[in-house]
Amino acid sequence: MTQDQLISDYMNTGRIADLPTSHFIGGQSVPAANGKTMLSHDPGTATAFSEFARGDDQDIDHAITSACAGFEVWRSTPPAERCAVLNEAARLMRAQSHQLALVESIDSGKTLAEASGDIAGSARLLEYYAGASDKLDGRSVNLGNDNAAFTVREPVGVTAHIIPWNYPTSTLVRGIAPALAAGCSAVVKPAETTPFTALMIAELLVRAGLPPDVVNVVTGTGPEAGAPLVQDPRVRHVTFTGSVATGVGVMQQVAPNVTGLTLELGGKSPLIAFADADIDAVVEGAFWAIFSNAGQICSAGSRLVIHRDIHAEVRDRLIARAQGMTIGHGLRNPDMGAVNSDRHLAQIDGHVERARSCGVDIVCGGHSLTDPETGLGWFYAPTILDDVAADNDAVLKEIFGPVLTIQVFDDEDEALTLANGTEFALAAGIYTRDISTALRMARRVDAGQVTVNDYWAGGIELPFGGNRKSGFGREKGIEGLDAYLRSKAITVAV
Repeated sequence: MTQDQLISDYMNTGRIADLPTSHFIGGQSVPAANGKTMLSHDPGTATAFSEFARGDDQDIDHAITSACAGFEVWRSTPPAERCAVLNEAARLMRAQSHQLALVESIDSGKTLAEASGDIAGSARLLEYYAGASDKLDGRSVNLGNDNAAFTVREPVGVTAHIIPWNYPTSTLVRGIAPALAAGCSAVVKPAETTPFTALMIAELLVRAGLPPDVVNVVTGTGPEAGAPLVQDPRVRHVTFTGSVATGVGVMQQVAPNVTGLTLELGGKSPLIAFADADIDAVVEGAFWAIFSNAGQICSAGSRLVIHRDIHAEVRDRLIARAQGMTIGHGLRNPDMGAVNSDRHLAQIDGHVERARSCGVDIVCGGHSLTDPETGLGWFYAPTILDDVAADNDAVLKEIFGPVLTIQVFDDEDEALTLANGTEFALAAGIYTRDISTALRMARRVDAGQVTVNDYWAGGIELPFGGNRKSGFGREKGIEGLDAYLRSKAITVAV
């Protein structure tokens, strides 16, 4: 079926044909051992469209046992064969992109265009790490004597991947692609509101030639499935993306087993605009930095830190752009789609209401919405809070929605103080025509990723991750392989 036919079929029936609803363990669909299921809702309509397995520790044990067997096979697979499997998986992902994008849009609430971009980027991730599979070499070491010494890089073993709901496909692939390139196996626990693309991709990988035990997916809740997964001593590395509070809990759970850990947590990232910046670029950058995916992005530019001389003009232009946005069901490709769940919608609204009660100037939005065409769904109006004090919770806490806070500065030192004024340090954008200012600020701002004059610049070739309460470890780029490899030194006395 074409994508238009898939969309029409879903809109008419409220269902997706051939959607996987069971765990994927050992290359097969496996129902939950306890027989339980959960409902999955379309955020654009706030109605259930499918159900899926509600796994627990029994399913996790089954999946890890499978992954242990898969690791022994996959670690011994020649690197060139791993490369071929990942490249074939990328090809299959592109061939299946219409269906994957449709499921991603319905499951998460984002627009079809955003979902399609996620699928394309995920295919590219597979290709990128496919190219690394046969290049994970060690080195020869000169000890200054006749002994021969060298290092080898070995896969760490079974890896666990806890996937968030905002980017269920791309976050999955950015974790399992380097793990597979390194020779590891994986157990995946997708978010309970967005389980389906992980199941589809696991099946796709087997069709691409991956041995059936290597990637396993167990769906369900964090306490029932996620916790036993990260606590299992057979898991040698955990990659987690989510909230700070849950990330701290994961750290505590893996500590007794001394398990490796990558944490990609929250953000409250600044977009810093100096007086000499290109106004058009600032408006465009700030607009999409916060309103892409309805602001549900860890690295969203949720704080506009702007020089007083251009503050009013940029603010007014952003208000006009925000008020003109189209909002609606993701499959109709509006400018902005739905918020992922009713629970999260209430959290966004709570943040804004607390700001309102503190006297913050809400110059745009500030309320929940429904789809104007149907009157259904979980939506929040594009919202702008102006000239917010540095100690206000709207500045300090991650809202994770389409809510932009504006902070005004008068000089570079003040801009730096404001930019570094939260407990997060994930990303930052700098807008200026002065390269010296740009480089000086890029060095001084605390962030794992800094871009200049284009907030979403960069790509999968660059490492991504945060400092302080934004987490630790890096994903994407060559650095993304480090978590899944360990170095062994070998010396031969002669």
